[in-house]
Amino acid sequence: MDGSARDDVPKLKYRTFGDNSKTKTEIFCLRHSLDGQFLAAGIGDGTIRIFNTDAGKVVYQLIHEGTGSLPTTCIRFRPLTAASKTKNVLLAAGADGMIRHWHVTSGKCLHTIKEENNQIYAIDYRYDGLKFVTCGMDYKVRVYDEATKTLMCTMQGGFGKSRPGHSNRVFSAKFLPGSENLFLTAGWDNTVQIWDLRVDTSVRSIFGVHICGDAIDFYDNTVLTGSWRPKDQIQLWDFDSCELIESIPWTTNPSPNKESCMLYAAQFSPASDRASLIAAGGSGLNEMKIFNRHSKLATGTTGSFTRGIYSLDFHPSGSAIAAAGGDGVVYYMNK
Repeated sequence: MDGSARDDVPKLKYRTFGDNSKTKTEIFCLRHSLDGQFLAAGIGDGTIRIFNTDAGKVVYQLIHEGTGSLPTTCIRFRPLTAASKTKNVLLAAGADGMIRHWHVTSGKCLHTIKEENNQIYAIDYRYDGLKFVTCGMDYKVRVYDEATKTLMCTMQGGFGKSRPGHSNRVFSAKFLPGSENLFLTAGWDNTVQIWDLRVDTSVRSIFGVHICGDAIDFYDNTVLTGSWRPKDQIQLWDFDSCELIESIPWTTNPSPNKESCMLYAAQFSPASDRASLIAAGGSGLNEMKIFNRHSKLATGTTGSFTRGIYSLDFHPSGSAIAAAGGDGVVYYMNK
């Protein structure tokens, strides 16, 4: 019996997307389009599959030159703004160090940027879509101008440097909603760095987390972290003081002999839902759980899969959530 069953957490009902019987390639990242019509999945062979969320079928497949070598590790749909009204533009990056802008419905690659000697593990757009951030293997945090596709600044620091920053690989990035200048990054060095574009440096740090995937989020002055470790995985932090508010236990029946879930992914439900839920998933127990942020109790679990969960994403309306990982299957759950 797994840990979820002992906790008596209700089992989530899900449907699976696509036919993975021939290509059970790992899925490293997931993201809904802004209207929730599409779900993009970054695949281990470098391709990107675009699913229709109603039908659960692949409707587009984005294939670049060199596909088949290194995985697509991070994706974001570009926010719609007055400066750019083109819909369904997808920003994608991967272990090949390439950043690609795709027009999803035409299948065209609009632009490419190469980060030499780097593997990119995390990207994020500013709320207005005018800037985006990348980070990955080389510890550096880069900010680009979306309109010109040019590098605006490179920020770095950390161990042995005079400025604060990262001293190991960076796996997660998050612009603060509505902010023009503030964003978060986190990774293997057990810190969350809070960056300010007005001074091009990290201005504060959260210590004591171990981030190995897209596992930080922000809502109402609270930072969510999901750590890859057997305890204290889900934690909430005060943004201003960087002090720990609380930890949310993975199980209500902890035992030193019981396997736990070490997290690759964590996310608040959308702001329209007042971030009332937290979804998190990872390896070990190979499951995803949904927690009520206020009661701190799990409200649903997928149960254990054969491989770990690497990524998850709430539908923009909060009405559904997608999860995927090592078995190459997209699991789609309606609330």
